[in-house]
Amino acid sequence: MMRFSADCLSRQLDEVFRSWGMTEPFRIVCSERIIEADLMGIDSHGIGMLPLYEQYRQHGCLVVNPEVTVVSDRHAVALIDAAHGMGHIAATRAMELAIDKAANFGVGAVSVQRSNHYGAAGAYSNMACRRGLLGLSMTGTTQRSVVPTFGREPRYSTNPLAFAAPGAKTDGFSLDMATSTVAIGKLMIARWAGEPIPVGWALDEQGHPETDPAKALAANPKRLTPLGGTRQLGSHKGYGLAMMVEILCSLLSDSFIGGYDLDTGERGEFINVGHFFLVIDPVAFRGESGAFESSLDRLVTFLRATPPVDPDQPVLVPGDPEKAAWKERTELGIPLAESLLGEIREVCRSCGAPFILD
Repeated sequence: MMRFSADCLSRQLDEVFRSWGMTEPFRIVCSERIIEADLMGIDSHGIGMLPLYEQYRQHGCLVVNPEVTVVSDRHAVALIDAAHGMGHIAATRAMELAIDKAANFGVGAVSVQRSNHYGAAGAYSNMACRRGLLGLSMTGTTQRSVVPTFGREPRYSTNPLAFAAPGAKTDGFSLDMATSTVAIGKLMIARWAGEPIPVGWALDEQGHPETDPAKALAANPKRLTPLGGTRQLGSHKGYGLAMMVEILCSLLSDSFIGGYDLDTGERGEFINVGHFFLVIDPVAFRGESGAFESSLDRLVTFLRATPPVDPDQPVLVPGDPEKAAWKERTELGIPLAESLLGEIREVCRSCGAPFILD
């Protein structure tokens, strides 16, 4: 592994996006969301996604400078058309709009249609949290890769969701999770590291466990398991959560499900991913500024005070690992595997951007 500062990786991203012809405001937004994922330790949704984004651009299913528009705006709710641009662009605008609506109405809900992969879901819920609001972020996906409980073939994908809430004296709460046992990016990380994946992450075409990440990634289609892995361990719950995400993200926005039009069964020229964002102002419920945050502090403190099984591993709350990763990576740099560096170098060669990560 080699380590690079967030600024260095941001400059590399900027060089690539500039070579695409992307305007500066869009380059800034995309780079910020991507590097935030890497700083939080969500490597599967950071700069490691760049090779896939370059494939999208080459295949013509990614509009570099989209004309993002608000299709409908009705009081506390709105629908945004991403115009097939990078998901980070429309998702950032959607969360900003939801935040504004929450300030006016106490709640704001914004859906996005005709989008692409938007990176780490937590990057958007945290936007609301930093404003003293509760934020929910979730997204549809670009491919079918998760097998429903009792099934052999995938019907949807990792369908992630993130929720964040602010504290007063603590860092609050920040959950970012896939509704599959793992995200596809975790298979990519294992492949980069040359390591096997645990039993229960993926299946082969007969429905048996697959532990080779290269084979799991090369499978067409991919076959990940719902959160829980098996029915006995609760995969039906992960399956149900995934469908909740699909309904809010894909059906509300009239977007594709796992990259396919549900009516025709075809992929079409564009990917057409849907997103959903919900923001809540806690003052609208508690009536007093800071009251909710103090209550959340007490809950977080109560959870962290749980007697641990291992004294060297205290009980954490969602968001703690990401905050620890942020601190470490801000100080020491963001680690990248040699194989990923090779893929980024190839992206630069493909689009004519300088490679600056030597």
